Amino acid sequence: MTKLCHSCCAPLENPDFKGTSDIYCKYCVDENGNLKPQKNVHWGIAQWLKSWQPGIDDETALERAGHFMKAMPAWSDK
Repeated sequence: MTKLCHSCCAPLENPDFKGTSDIYCKYCVDENGNLKPQKNVHWGIAQWLKSWQPGIDDETALERAGHFMKAMPAWSDK
């Protein structure tokens, strides 16, 4: 089974995403391996959504990212 980031769902077995954490990708943690603040991850996911969904604005991307994050273990209780 593929290991996925508990914050953004990135595949942790992919060297492009693997960082120092066993449960978070390198984009979701700071230089000390701690989970970044929710607003930072939220913005990053929104930008990722915009990269493959051309034409959506920031507001729509942020709304979609927020819904996505509610399903992720790191943010489901926030």
